Amino acid sequence: MFVILWEFEVKPGCEERFQVVYGPDGPWVRLFRRDPRYRKTLLLRDPARLLFFFTLDFWESESAYDEFLSLNKSTYQALDRATDGLTDAQRPVGRYNQIPGAAPTP
Repeated sequence: MFVILWEFEVKPGCEERFQVVYGPDGPWVRLFRRDPRYRKTLLLRDPARLLFFFTLDFWESESAYDEFLSLNKSTYQALDRATDGLTDAQRPVGRYNQIPGAAPTP
């Protein structure tokens, strides 16, 4: 399993809309679901910094994610531009591989 971790600083007043857009039925997840190698997205909120959110996008493999990006570049970029106004900052934290034998999530 491969995971992409992003950090977002959401503009004040945009928290609710951000959660809809990046949540389990939002346009980002709908875009990712076009690829059968996409697994899930988790949306987390920092309880100490209420304007900070994190997404964890789970994919079958790093190559599956990279191929998805390549095949969907224009759609991905258009959605990124359309949702850019919700945040003051966003940054990729990292790209990670699950350790073989690690316990699966319940």
